[in-house]
Amino acid sequence: MPSLKDILFAFFALTISVASAVQNIKVQGADYVNNVTSDSFQILGIAYQPGGSAGFIAASGVDPLSNGTLCLRDAALMQRLGINTIRVYNLDPSLNHDLCASIFNAVGIYMLLDVNSPLPNESLNPGDLTSSYNSAYLIRIFAVVDAFKNYPNTLGLFGGNEVIQQPGTESNVPPYLRAVTRDLKSYIAKNSPRNIPVGYSAADVRDFLADTFAYLSCDIDGSSSDMSRIDFFGLNSYSWCGDVTFKDAGYDVLVQMFSNTTIPVFFSEYGCNKVEPRTFPEVQALYGSNMTGVLSGGIVYEYVQEISNNFGLVDLYDNGTAALRIDYDNLQTQYNKLDIKQLQSDNASATALISPECSSNLIVEGTFSKSFKIPSIPSGGQTLIDNGIKNPNIGKLVPITDTTVAVDVYGSNGGLIKNLAIKPLPEDQSNAPNGQDTTGSTSASPSGTSTGSKASSTSGAGHVGISFLLVFIAFVIASFWEA
Repeated sequence: MPSLKDILFAFFALTISVASAVQNIKVQGADYVNNVTSDSFQILGIAYQPGGSAGFIAASGVDPLSNGTLCLRDAALMQRLGINTIRVYNLDPSLNHDLCASIFNAVGIYMLLDVNSPLPNESLNPGDLTSSYNSAYLIRIFAVVDAFKNYPNTLGLFGGNEVIQQPGTESNVPPYLRAVTRDLKSYIAKNSPRNIPVGYSAADVRDFLADTFAYLSCDIDGSSSDMSRIDFFGLNSYSWCGDVTFKDAGYDVLVQMFSNTTIPVFFSEYGCNKVEPRTFPEVQALYGSNMTGVLSGGIVYEYVQEISNNFGLVDLYDNGTAALRIDYDNLQTQYNKLDIKQLQSDNASATALISPECSSNLIVEGTFSKSFKIPSIPSGGQTLIDNGIKNPNIGKLVPITDTTVAVDVYGSNGGLIKNLAIKPLPEDQSNAPNGQDTTGSTSASPSGTSTGSKASSTSGAGHVGISFLLVFIAFVIASFWEA
């Protein structure tokens, strides 16, 4: 029979290795709010698609969240940068994402996930909506729900990305977007242990932008329980280019456009690269007093430098090594200027905001759909919702046993970043900028002293230290008991 000392040791050892969970973020009116602390949550995000479109290879066992070694490297760099959210575009729901999801969870980084992919039957085809909206497609998007529903850092799901963009799509696509939203939310309600918000990511096509928002965010028949209404709205905006003004970038127009929103609105992509290197002056505007009352932050495009564009913050190499670009340093400088405590303390909007009732009067552009007759669910779809898909791959958090990055990472000056590691945070914390300066040839230990004056997240080292203290106390108690 095990002694009391053995039992106490086993119990307190769990406090060191168990996978801690971030607090869920909920939608409250037009804001994101921490479900436990009630702090306002502003998205400080980065688009994360290593390898670009090639990073998602069907039947190869590879997607952006399938390699724990690489996720650990990237999570360490994102944590130092101040990121609290990643957006991932293409995922294989059949793969094991436990380690990557758990790593990002441990450092207080949430995940916004697109449910579609470029593969056949895995997205709506604007040119053939009737055929592409089928049960095979529903199995695909429901599988993404199952794969990520148990991760507490799953912040939300995009039911579509820039589907309304080309001429003609504004007239036939909108009802199908509401149908997909309805189906996803119905599946989540029936098969998920918690609510997961579902939204849409729109192209900044000004002719259709206001109508897209109005069409997707209203309540059909005035019903607050309308499952086809989106829970949040993302905008892919690249209008701030270089050293321009708030008005020059058209941000004043966007604030006015969304001033009466009843759901969270944020930039699901931003970061114009027409002026290089990017210095990201729009960060101060986005998280300033003119915008935080309307928008909930944004997602910088993008983490990885791709050959086909020039938006990356980091160069990644085939052997797993990485090198920061000057854009990373510039974004970090802008983040370090933010008053995170102020952003967290901003009052969230009331829970009882009432969405407008859907009506043709909400639509301004003449060619935009004014029909709120939503397509019926495809044959077999309701059975999938009621019973769940067959053999779902359901993810779960796992303990993080190694926090040190095993591959070399270099600063923008070419120097090796030493002692790079993730710093697990207490359960009530999301990641935030902490004033650090990630440069080469210097210690990059996450436990290093912050040189900035802004608010930083509480050190996870204290969490582990408490655990060791508990173990010591347990040893003393057990020794005295058995004596």
